[in-house]
Amino acid sequence: MANVQEEWLEKAISEEHINYINYNKFTDPIVIGIGGFGKVLKYEWRDGGLTVALKCLKDDTVVDESIIKGFIDELKLLRKVSNHQNVISFYGVTKDNNGYYNMVLLYADDGTLRDYLMLNFTKLQWTDKLCMAKEIALGLLYLHENDIIHRDLHSKNILIHQRQPKITDFGLSKRINEITSNSNAFGMPAYVEPQCLVNDKYKRNMKSDVYSLGVILWEISSGKSPFPSFESVLSLAVHIYRGNREEPIEGTPSQYIQLYKQCWDNDPANRPETGSIVNDLKQINPNETSSQQRPIEASAEFFENLRIEAHKFFEQGKFLKALDLFEEILKNCQLSPEDQESATAWDLSRNRGFENFSELIMVLHKNTTLTSLDLGSNELGSFGGKLLSEALYKNTTLTSLILKENNLGSKGGKLLSEVLCKNTTLTSLDLDSNELGSEGGKALASALCINTTLTSLNLDNNNLGSEGGEALADALCSNRSLTFLNIRSNNLGLSGYALFEVFYKKNTLKNLDIRDNNLKGGEAIVDALCKNTALTSLDLSSNGLGSKEVKILANLLCNFTTLTSLNLYNNILGSEGGKALADALCKNSTLKDLNLTKNILGSEGGKALADALCKNSTLTSLLLFYNNLGSEGGKALADALCKNSTLTSLNLYTNNLGSEGGKALADALCKNSTLKDLKIYFENNIGFKLISNNSDLKIE
Repeated sequence: MANVQEEWLEKAISEEHINYINYNKFTDPIVIGIGGFGKVLKYEWRDGGLTVALKCLKDDTVVDESIIKGFIDELKLLRKVSNHQNVISFYGVTKDNNGYYNMVLLYADDGTLRDYLMLNFTKLQWTDKLCMAKEIALGLLYLHENDIIHRDLHSKNILIHQRQPKITDFGLSKRINEITSNSNAFGMPAYVEPQCLVNDKYKRNMKSDVYSLGVILWEISSGKSPFPSFESVLSLAVHIYRGNREEPIEGTPSQYIQLYKQCWDNDPANRPETGSIVNDLKQINPNETSSQQRPIEASAEFFENLRIEAHKFFEQGKFLKALDLFEEILKNCQLSPEDQESATAWDLSRNRGFENFSELIMVLHKNTTLTSLDLGSNELGSFGGKLLSEALYKNTTLTSLILKENNLGSKGGKLLSEVLCKNTTLTSLDLDSNELGSEGGKALASALCINTTLTSLNLDNNNLGSEGGEALADALCSNRSLTFLNIRSNNLGLSGYALFEVFYKKNTLKNLDIRDNNLKGGEAIVDALCKNTALTSLDLSSNGLGSKEVKILANLLCNFTTLTSLNLYNNILGSEGGKALADALCKNSTLKDLNLTKNILGSEGGKALADALCKNSTLTSLLLFYNNLGSEGGKALADALCKNSTLTSLNLYTNNLGSEGGKALADALCKNSTLKDLKIYFENNIGFKLISNNSDLKIE
């Protein structure tokens, strides 16, 4: 490749306009063709799990720098439009062992449209032909909507992959070849804009593509290439310019004939717009030549078959076809809740594959029925995050998105942050375990200052660090929409205290999960958290909080009127912390769920809590697992159960209650009628089975 070309391409790669893939990722090369710039080879892409085609960009022609810049710009456009299901997928570029750059494209397993029609035409029904025509028109419409003119559309530049047409070979090597050489202006004359046949300076436009599409529509109806008997290119060009066209094929729907005749009209002004062609193809009835018509009210059997087909396409990763069928099902007056969920909430977690992901992106572009999407554990990486972000800019239907465990990295986090600044429909976003780091955290914090719709954000296990925590704190001061935030396991540390100062001002956050953050010695944290007047759920598990911090928390719980759930699992409260909380429970009238598992409460802490249960009338769930309550604590709790009428769930696993504690609890169960779930047998050495008169009670 000439130096100036290589410089421009490397600049585009370094600025991340074009994705670069290491050549050593590709194996098993097979030559499958010769392109304008060199050979085309088929490879296996190990990381992508795909078969791809590498198209060499080698060119020895010296060209103007502005032309090369235009070529690079079109590569960027190709990256943008290749997410469409009817445009060939472009994954990026690679540099081969000879030093030449190659485009990395999807390998189409059924060859060109021309070859496909030759081999399969006798098996195709008119529904198949119309579907194929519509999909090609959709691909061309997408190019035109992105201001791309193909300029050389014919049946050899449309590939078939898994029975789906994909437009290829537009505006790249052709653009440079046309400008830098005296190449044949006619190309494949049967498909060429007639104006070009008499005026070699005629500038091809979108209506030129429409002419070519008209010829392709005829070819789909016939299964044959146009004008096969003409051996002379010049004589064929003259024949076409004089207005001669191929004859309609018997059995072709009349609307279809009328449409392709409009497309190949000699006068560009008389040709329809691409969008109009798509709409017309959707309206054509494949059975119009017969007397058989579908009933106005489709049968239950018909819709059941639609459901089966839709789910089959979904499982095969043919998401656009699945979506089309789900949309049809939603129009059914017999719609079930399962139908609604199938059409609007998709679970695609657990590695569906990169190729299918590209088609899914186009579902998001279609912007129709999908409102909830789970893409957890798909190893999308930053490149997948980039594709997804581009789709989300245009999507206005999705409200819930799960992206946990996708290795998005800080780069992916930044791209999604940019989307959040503009998206106005997403309300729930799960980014659990994505290695966002402090940079990703800061980018998301900036987005939260602008976004006004997100209510739930999960940032669990992203190593945000103190810098990310401080940035989030600043953002939460201005954000007024977020009600749920999970920042568990982010190594916030002592310097993350800025995050808690926000709670003096913040009044919308209701659920906060801040487990496992090494907050140690957090008196200020507890004080700040408890001054928030909207919080209903608080999780402070595994933060090294001791009796000192919990006493502050307990004092505030006496007057706290919003908190209903408190999780203090795996801290070091001890008996003193237990007593302080017990005193608060006597006065608090809102708390319903309390988790004190693994806090070294001992028998004294247990007895204090038992006394509180005699007075508290709101707590329904209490977890005291692994607290060494002993038999004395067990007896006290048994006495409390005789008097308490609200507790429905109690966990006493691993407390060394012994037979004495067990007997006391057995007696209590004869009097208690509200408990529904008691966990007691594990590591308590009771020695016998407890029996209750309450048939609703489950004892484990």
